[in-house]
Amino acid sequence: MKLIKPSFELLTSLNSSILKSIERAGRICYQSESGTDTSESFCKKIISRGHESVLEHESISVKFIIDRGVSHELVRHRLCAFSQESTRYCSYKNHVTFIIPPWVSIPAGIYKNGHVVNIEDALWFDSCMTAEYNYHLLLQKWTPQQARSILPNSLKTEIIVTANLREWRHILRLRTAQTAHPQMREVMCPLLETLKKQIPVIFEDI
Repeated sequence: MKLIKPSFELLTSLNSSILKSIERAGRICYQSESGTDTSESFCKKIISRGHESVLEHESISVKFIIDRGVSHELVRHRLCAFSQESTRYCSYKNHVTFIIPPWVSIPAGIYKNGHVVNIEDALWFDSCMTAEYNYHLLLQKWTPQQARSILPNSLKTEIIVTANLREWRHILRLRTAQTAHPQMREVMCPLLETLKKQIPVIFEDI
């Protein structure tokens, strides 16, 4: 059994061409091709006016490594493209990988057995260990798409999400809020901070 922490990877190169593209689209609306604003100040102005439809002309792709439970929330966002690891076709014969929740204090690593002092952590650990053991037994008779039915929400999944900038603003507002699920915030909060550093004018107000 392998335990890992969740992570994300930004797949889109964010540079000034994104802002120039948004500016070009926005100036069509106002017929102001000869404006003197920089791309950054123009984008800041249209966001402050609530004219966010212009942001739909550019998109960002992010690869997440999260648990299945979090991915079930993520794919509820409609205006996105998703490509996700398939438990129908992927067979975890060597070991099953699980995502460590932020409230479980077990270090990442590969485990064949383990002694966990905290009773709640031990219950989570033993549940994952049992799921892996039974999954491997079932693979002797069943296909991966049949055996997957006993795997828990803590199962690791990889998913690439592509969305336009307006939709990312919507996702990040919802998924970084204090009321969002702790495991969702665990990846979305650092993603937001990364985007604020790389393309601040689009995300600095969130």
